[in-house]
Amino acid sequence: MKLLKLVLLFVLIVFVTPALATAGWWILKDRPSTWSSADWSSSGVLPRADADSDAAIYLLAARTGGLKGAFSLHSWIVTKKAGSASYDRYDKVGWGSPIRRNSRPADGRWYSNEPFIVHSLRGEAAADVIPKVEAAIASYPFSKPGDYHVWPGPNSNSFVAHVLRAVPELGATMPPNATGRDFAAGFGEIGWSSATGDFHATLHGLAGLSVGASSGFELHFLGLVAGIDVARPALKIPAYGRWEIF
Repeated sequence: MKLLKLVLLFVLIVFVTPALATAGWWILKDRPSTWSSADWSSSGVLPRADADSDAAIYLLAARTGGLKGAFSLHSWIVTKKAGSASYDRYDKVGWGSPIRRNSRPADGRWYSNEPFIVHSLRGEAAADVIPKVEAAIASYPFSKPGDYHVWPGPNSNSFVAHVLRAVPELGATMPPNATGRDFAAGFGEIGWSSATGDFHATLHGLAGLSVGASSGFELHFLGLVAGIDVARPALKIPAYGRWEIF
């Protein structure tokens, strides 16, 4: 009984309290009440595609809409082939055929929320990786109508996480508040990735942990992530995201 109380206290302090604090901040924000009244236009966070001839890959994310935005981001992938004057955007949505290509501007706002660049790769390295990214997108197993579940997944973040796992050469790591990134079909997954230097274990995305060079140290609970990033010093705060230490 004492151990159970300690576990509950730990969950309350580490996961529940930060998540509720973030929810309180989110509720006080001015945001659109409906999908149709939201701003989905280009944010200008990406350089013009025709500004240079280099290949490029970007991982972008923005807070999602409604109360979900208090706890999670929506993430997507943008690519540009060498010599191209336009971007290709890939993300997963919750209606119709879920995997979309160029359904929104490459750096479009999401429910009026400004996106930010999580990771980028440019030049020859990007040119080499783009075919692998496209292959990973084509092989995504949850791409049929109805293959979307807000929680615990598979959702938009589960889709992007699949691509990053399939193409470790990207060198990208999902934000800690990208709920659904740790989703695993069936009972769950456990294993070591030599490509990223991480050990990862999850129970259907509901509970788990990650330890390693890319993840640092993370504990996962009901889609929330708490931990510390050692390589890029930051605290990982449930629902809030990264809090840079330096």
